[in-house]
Amino acid sequence: MSAKKGNLTKDSIWMKEPETHDFPAAQDYLELLFEPDKARKMVEKLKAAPTITKKSKDILRASKLALLPETNIHVKENLKKVEKNKKLSPILLVRGENELIIADGYHRLCCSYYLTEDLEVPCRLV
Repeated sequence: MSAKKGNLTKDSIWMKEPETHDFPAAQDYLELLFEPDKARKMVEKLKAAPTITKKSKDILRASKLALLPETNIHVKENLKKVEKNKKLSPILLVRGENELIIADGYHRLCCSYYLTEDLEVPCRLV
């Protein structure tokens, strides 16, 4: 991969705020885990939450999800975006009972992990 890891910063990779279309995507996913009304309320909280930063390796560990391979089509697309200096949207997270739920941004998280696992990732957490 040709993106220079040494030159990567949170601000060079990430947008400051989530994109509008991230919230309906998060709701679609959350409705698989929760009743639609509860999922909608979670998304309303995500919209109102401040954007904070956490390390990609910690988000991945807390979610208990596997790191997707660099060859995954969506991870690859995100890596190409970063190479072209296009910024990624912050990740939307919900605290579950025993693990972190990545409501939107799993592929972006895996992409950032490949760039550098210690990079601060902007996210919304409720």
